[in-house]
Amino acid sequence: MTTLYVGLALVLLFSVIVGLLRIMWGPTAADRMMAAQLFGTCGVAILLLLSKGLGQLIVEDVALVFALLSALATVAFVRRTWTKEGPRQTKRLDHD
Repeated sequence: MTTLYVGLALVLLFSVIVGLLRIMWGPTAADRMMAAQLFGTCGVAILLLLSKGLGQLIVEDVALVFALLSALATVAFVRRTWTKEGPRQTKRLDHD
């Protein structure tokens, strides 16, 4: 059963790597923030799978802290970029 949990954690790690590409080439700041949310969600899921697979219950506490930080990062992003008129236009980073 440990192999299953670690294997699923590796699949989620691959998802995080794909999300990193989205952060690098996302057309808007909102796309980049959603990819960062993917990091938070997958990070928590990876930690919970490793906690269960390796029998280290303390890792569940670390996953809880990551979940709280991820939620706070989303709130900070929304408060910073959205105004009463709608989303603030951000400059697009053009890559060669």
